[in-house]
Amino acid sequence: MESLKHDTFLINLECPACGATYEATELNTVCKVAECQSTLFPRYDTAKTFDKGLLKGRPANMWRYWEMLPVLDANHIVSMGEGFTPLLPVINLDEDIAGNQVFFKNEAGNPTGSFKARGISMAVSKAKELGVKTIAIPTAGNAGGALSAYAARAGMKAVVYMPKLTPQLFKDECRLYGADLTEIDGNISDCGKLIHEQAAEKGWFPISTLREPYRVEGKKTMGYEIAEQLNWEVPDVIFYPTGGGTGLIGIWKAFKEMAALGWIGDKRPRMVAVQSESCDGIVNAFNEGSASATFVDGGFTIANGLRVPKSYADKEILKALKESCGTALTISDAEMEAGVKQLAQTQGILMSPEGAALWLAYKKLKVAHWIKPGETVVMVNTGSGYKYLENIKY
Repeated sequence: MESLKHDTFLINLECPACGATYEATELNTVCKVAECQSTLFPRYDTAKTFDKGLLKGRPANMWRYWEMLPVLDANHIVSMGEGFTPLLPVINLDEDIAGNQVFFKNEAGNPTGSFKARGISMAVSKAKELGVKTIAIPTAGNAGGALSAYAARAGMKAVVYMPKLTPQLFKDECRLYGADLTEIDGNISDCGKLIHEQAAEKGWFPISTLREPYRVEGKKTMGYEIAEQLNWEVPDVIFYPTGGGTGLIGIWKAFKEMAALGWIGDKRPRMVAVQSESCDGIVNAFNEGSASATFVDGGFTIANGLRVPKSYADKEILKALKESCGTALTISDAEMEAGVKQLAQTQGILMSPEGAALWLAYKKLKVAHWIKPGETVVMVNTGSGYKYLENIKY
């Protein structure tokens, strides 16, 4: 891969809450201002010229947008070809899609079978650049497998804390990649608390969702790809399964950056956050007009990626929903299971329950006329349903 040294447009890290800035050449987690502690986001010099025509000759993976990514030297990139996943039109369901263009952005083809490969590839690459030796993560499943794989490829140590109720396959893959896996009798928040209590003592660098600055940068490439795959036409609506919400925040960040670069105009997609009835804190906060969410854990859900009682960046998720004139809604496990089966039998794709939840949410919003005739809709299927077969009755 060509050297990125001095060619990335990265300036620094910035806190969206208090405006404090930090050097991207130093290891950072969240804002150090005591009363803030917000997620930090990489900031780029979008006044520089970046002709999107340059993309045509580049590899079909997420690193094609390297000017707008935070790794300074390509020698540190840890990649297995993640990104540039297909944008597949929904077919064989004419009654449901009548009057609209409807697509699934299918992330199942990423390394380790989910969208987590994007954020983890970016976080591991930047951690390697900054000299990290051991990375720790709390996970509901897919992120743990991704970290285990990318750490193995990077020659780093992975420490994974995972709820005991997670399907066995997710646990097996972590151990096969050589990670140190600990099963916790609790949820992902319990795992995160233990990770952060032990990280300093044991010399781990924790990369909990949105408690470090770089996973979001991998996830935002989904937004760049959606625009490029639609020939730089902005979709009207983007549905996203929202647990930690990194992808939703990242996609929204990507559209802002593309506008600043002059790649797109003023139009923005309306963002839709879809949650499980088990953990619906974002939906509740959105419906109440609140700027932050409360902790909600209703227990097991077949979409284990959605069992996130409270996102660390709940304020940023809700801000994106409000800015985009979007919305939020919940889907039950029974609906998700029915969606998995319907999509498997009509699309030929075995989607994750999280991805199937989007299809049910789309149908509800179309019936409610929130989705208007002629609008283009993109749903992000975040992973492969093969990993969830333990949770699905068939």
